[in-house]
Amino acid sequence: MASAIADAEKLNNLKSAVAGLGQISENEKNGFINLVARYLSGEAQHVEWSKIQTPTDEVVVPYESMAPTPNDPVETKKLLDKLVVLKLNGGLGTTMGCTGPKSVIEVRNGLTFLDLIVIQIENLNSKYGCNVPLLLMNSFNTHDDTSKIVEKYSGSNVEIHTFNQSQYPRLVVDDFSPLPSKGQTGKDGWYPPGHGDVFPSLKNSGKLDALLSQGKEYVFVANSDNLGAVVDLKILNHLVHNKNEYCMEVTPKTLADVKGGTLISYEGRVQLLEIAQVPDEHVNEFKSIEKFKIFNTNNLWANLKAIKRLVEADALKMEIIPNPKEVEGIKVLQLETAAGAAIRFFDNAIGSNVPRSRFLPVKATSDLLLVQSDLYILEDGFIIRNKARSNPANPSIELGPEFKKVGNFLNRFKSIPSIIGLDSLKVTGDVWFGTGVTLKGKVVIAAKPGVKLEIPDGTVLENKEINGPEDL
Repeated sequence: MASAIADAEKLNNLKSAVAGLGQISENEKNGFINLVARYLSGEAQHVEWSKIQTPTDEVVVPYESMAPTPNDPVETKKLLDKLVVLKLNGGLGTTMGCTGPKSVIEVRNGLTFLDLIVIQIENLNSKYGCNVPLLLMNSFNTHDDTSKIVEKYSGSNVEIHTFNQSQYPRLVVDDFSPLPSKGQTGKDGWYPPGHGDVFPSLKNSGKLDALLSQGKEYVFVANSDNLGAVVDLKILNHLVHNKNEYCMEVTPKTLADVKGGTLISYEGRVQLLEIAQVPDEHVNEFKSIEKFKIFNTNNLWANLKAIKRLVEADALKMEIIPNPKEVEGIKVLQLETAAGAAIRFFDNAIGSNVPRSRFLPVKATSDLLLVQSDLYILEDGFIIRNKARSNPANPSIELGPEFKKVGNFLNRFKSIPSIIGLDSLKVTGDVWFGTGVTLKGKVVIAAKPGVKLEIPDGTVLENKEINGPEDL
């Protein structure tokens, strides 16, 4: 009982402190206080392991079983005119050593993530005479840069709208006060509360009502760094015909994806199960590919009217993800939510088990190596897998810290090697690649400490371990 009283006092003190923060809107203040109140009430969803069921094909629909898209271009235009594409654009390129939004990193042929996204939608709009708009959800970290960057697309046939996700104050763990009222006035005092915030932010920005008034019905949400997340008519057609309010694209797990969230049937509803919700004694079972065969790609489709209904009813109470950080020696807490967890609040929600090609995220320079290589080709803004590779799986690539930053990565490769026949590559130390290098099978290149190792132009390495020039 005493702790409940203490919590109520904490919340009241926090409310008055947050009321004095002039940098954010009333919507943001209320959203933040509600999130903290939910967190304190401990309504964390405890999953009873014995109640978890594997979803059936009715709930997680195999992509192959979905009806083919209508051949009639008039029907296709009708379908596409219901659609809005939304890219989550709040992330910075810092982990890859870049300043500014991650979506402006050059992916291929001098084109950035954003260039490719715009080209893809331009092609759809030209081909069918439809008007699919592009929405970018920025964070306060990416807003200014993105606003300048999108000016270069002003001549395109794609309507581009930007809006900001919420800005919440970081919570000081010691006394439960907002960090900005502690004199931390810069960006470090704040955080964007995860992509679960896409739904309220869409509503609060006025974009949701504007889209509904234009007759739009569905939004396709995806991470801006997932090159596989292209508009899919078959999925859109399925949702419209079956009146599904929500669809999460999942794809079969490989050993690289064991930490990804999965879909389960639970008490008659489909819901997302994240590793953080799994009791310790079941973590290994969660990671196994046998029991939980699929994972969330974060390509999500949702009905706009349903989003409006749920946000207005304050019904989207997604699991809270507490994210502890430290700012200048002060321990702080960020409370976040994920968009995929919203699946259990929508009616007639489904998963769709899609081909792996719809999940091609670029999280590190090792991913950049894949998509810049001959393993993929660029066609009409689409990054497509090269048919010349017979193995459906991509090679596993590990690059040492010398390659972590995009600038260093590009300097160390005179040209990107041919990797069509590669199974795995591991590079450590001070390694530099010449032009026209071919890598096949399993290749390990490990330069000795303090030694610069250059792979000469035109070298072919097949199932080799290289430790120095003598091995070439």
